[in-house]
Amino acid sequence: MTTNSAATSPLSKQLARFKEIQVGGAQYLDRLTAGDREAIPLLVQVGKLIDSIYIRQHWSGNEALHAHILGLDPRDAKLELGLELFKGPWGLDEEKFIKSIKEEDKDGHVHEKIHIPHEPPQHGNYYPDDIKKQEYLDWVASLEGQDKINAESYYHVVKRDAKSGQLYTVPYSEEYKDFLVPASELMTQAARLVSDQSLAKFLKSRADAFISNDYVQSDVDWLRISKESALDVTAGPYENYTDKMFSIRAAYEFYLHARDFASSAILAKFSSRLQDMEDQLPVDELYKAKGLHPPAIVTVNQLYSGGDVAVPMTAAYNLPNDEAPIKIAGSKLVIIKNVQEGKFQSVLLPIAHQVLDAEQVKKVEFEAFFQHVLMHEVAHSLGPHFLVHDKEKKVRTALEEYHSAMEEAKADIVGLYAVGLLLKDGTLSGGPDAASFYMTYLASAFRSIRFGITEAHGLGQAMQFEYLKEQGGFAYDSETKKFRVVMEKIEEAVKSLTTRILVLQGDGDKQKVKEFVDRYGIISPEVKDALNTLENMGVPVDVYPRYRILKDGTL
Repeated sequence: MTTNSAATSPLSKQLARFKEIQVGGAQYLDRLTAGDREAIPLLVQVGKLIDSIYIRQHWSGNEALHAHILGLDPRDAKLELGLELFKGPWGLDEEKFIKSIKEEDKDGHVHEKIHIPHEPPQHGNYYPDDIKKQEYLDWVASLEGQDKINAESYYHVVKRDAKSGQLYTVPYSEEYKDFLVPASELMTQAARLVSDQSLAKFLKSRADAFISNDYVQSDVDWLRISKESALDVTAGPYENYTDKMFSIRAAYEFYLHARDFASSAILAKFSSRLQDMEDQLPVDELYKAKGLHPPAIVTVNQLYSGGDVAVPMTAAYNLPNDEAPIKIAGSKLVIIKNVQEGKFQSVLLPIAHQVLDAEQVKKVEFEAFFQHVLMHEVAHSLGPHFLVHDKEKKVRTALEEYHSAMEEAKADIVGLYAVGLLLKDGTLSGGPDAASFYMTYLASAFRSIRFGITEAHGLGQAMQFEYLKEQGGFAYDSETKKFRVVMEKIEEAVKSLTTRILVLQGDGDKQKVKEFVDRYGIISPEVKDALNTLENMGVPVDVYPRYRILKDGTL
């Protein structure tokens, strides 16, 4: 007999913080050929397999937990939705919403069937559960040649030999072969059906990469998918947020999109300005890169997703993260318009009405939100990626557990600084003005901080907010309990923070970064009060998708 003592109250609270939006549908498929439509069910199946991979990557007990919850009789729809949204038993602020899974034996004794840690393990399921950080570092330092490369690879897990206790690596292609082999076969079939040959080339090379564990060429092929392709597919190991211990190992994710050709044409003009924006960053030349590849920019509407796509929903992404394909072909920025529209209408506008000065809330606009998300993703390509005094050492490696939050803060603030440059030179003429960008950014800050400061985006935004407030760029009225942008000071405050973060990254001094995070990565009493008000008013934290997918995978 098995008993489940899942706590419904924490789960209900977590689910109440999200609003469902409809994603996908036939309205996005008018440019698809018959072959494209036939490929969609195959690609949806790939997404489901990749979802299974990430469930394994997230935590060592995750597969057993999912099997238990999905096997309950009667079914528990609320628990199933919680696992679907969060991909594990922890919600926002890493709050555990499943307290215990216990089993009663034939003698009536109750035993713990699945132990769930209080919070997600820092090492995900990429390393042994008993690993210590220094043990890993000492082991890597002892290695040479290919062994060392594998130990620091995005695409290998670290295991411990049961007899000797020694650490060793296993390639993703072996660790997840039970999912990657069928995913490879499905992608190969889809490649024969899609109409655009550059997309077909990517699907085939990615299918091969799932087996070979060599992702560079298929990353390059992904970057070179034609802008004329009506379908857009992202599939593979990319982000490293789940590896909180070292920010190294990549998690599998999957997106199936339909291209929004009209919006893509408008946004493409920004890609040509990448080097110009880099050259105008307010830092010494040491911290600036030369010869940057302009990122490809496409706007899409999401049809389906899987894998490392837990809420809050991704509104845009800039990939790949692996430096090898970036050096060959640059990066690609994907803007997910229908998700952004859902977030703006369901989350950002209600937040703005609760926390912003009554006059300033009138300046909050979708286009300002949309374009800053764009610039956030572009800004990931800006600034130092290697230390200024050690060109062989990556910023990611030097900052370790602080890298993700600092990188998200960099992308936000550098993106906002770049918006100012483009407004001044006329590139952004005819749209939102500076006040709209700053006021929409302020409202959006609360949206991000609500994710919690244990999450990279939330912590990154908290640091920005406190720094800009300290510099006088934001002000708080204790009588009205509203926040406002101080237009006379915000531009200089943004410039100052841009300089500060880029220098911290380029210098790679982890202790100084820690001091910065400790000082500014907080939630002040007035912000906490505002967050409580939003919670009490029932303003959602984010949205979650309800895909318009039939059982056979068609839309």
